Amino acid sequence: MTLRVVAGALYDARGRVLIAQRPVGKALAGRWEFPGGKLHEGEAAYDGLVRELREELGVEVHAAERLLRYEYAYPERVIELDLWTVNDWRGTPRGLDGQALDWIEPARLHEADILEADRPMIAALVRTAGSDSTSDVDGERHTGASRESNEVRPHGKHPRP
Repeated sequence: MTLRVVAGALYDARGRVLIAQRPVGKALAGRWEFPGGKLHEGEAAYDGLVRELREELGVEVHAAERLLRYEYAYPERVIELDLWTVNDWRGTPRGLDGQALDWIEPARLHEADILEADRPMIAALVRTAGSDSTSDVDGERHTGASRESNEVRPHGKHPRP
């Protein structure tokens, strides 16, 4: 059985990317990963990304584009990972599942104890840092109409560094 997982690369105003530490009680607790989670049966990747980042971080995604999709085999299961660059979002990320969060420069991601399954994402993010384009797997890009918000938002609509 293949487990479908979606992850988001959110950047702050300084060009750092957000990573989350797996909380106690979950498999591989204490290790770092990119925020996201399992897709529901029949759920589109973008829809799952929006849902997961709302549930896990309390942020609203308004635009994202696929950066990388691949499979990773752990001894007990195969995971299909789908990484999206989140270009427009609202809110202040909070660890709503009890996970620690950290902003880190893409070039320093290799220093974090990132899950093995997420390691190909590091290379993709470092490659695209400073680039004006992404190497979309299938050209999939989603944008939503920006809604006005009275919320003070230190993060959000940022181009990739």
